[in-house]
Amino acid sequence: MTVSSDAAPYAPLSVEALAQRLAEGGDAVQLIDVREPQEVETASLAGFENLPLSESAAWSETIHSRFECDRETIVLCHHGMRSAQMCMWLAQQGFTQLKNVTGGIDAYSLMVDRSVPRY
Repeated sequence: MTVSSDAAPYAPLSVEALAQRLAEGGDAVQLIDVREPQEVETASLAGFENLPLSESAAWSETIHSRFECDRETIVLCHHGMRSAQMCMWLAQQGFTQLKNVTGGIDAYSLMVDRSVPRY
């Protein structure tokens, strides 16, 4: 199997698969939410650490002390675009097991848990 050099360095993760991973629990996975603090106040999922993409200057230097490069890392945003950007950046920092939540928390609300507010 050949992989082109322009292939994304992360895998898509459906909201259904995310729900299953969250239900399994455990410390095997790292969870990052890149939305703004006010978005997280409106709707959030337990266990995710908030690292707003817009505030990357404040946390980027500590990424390696806060997270392990070789552990599965799931990244979430509103619709999946900012989390994809974060996955690209994390890959550049040496992270190897990245997953981007397809459709973000909005899709999670629609397809998994309607109690999560939409905005």
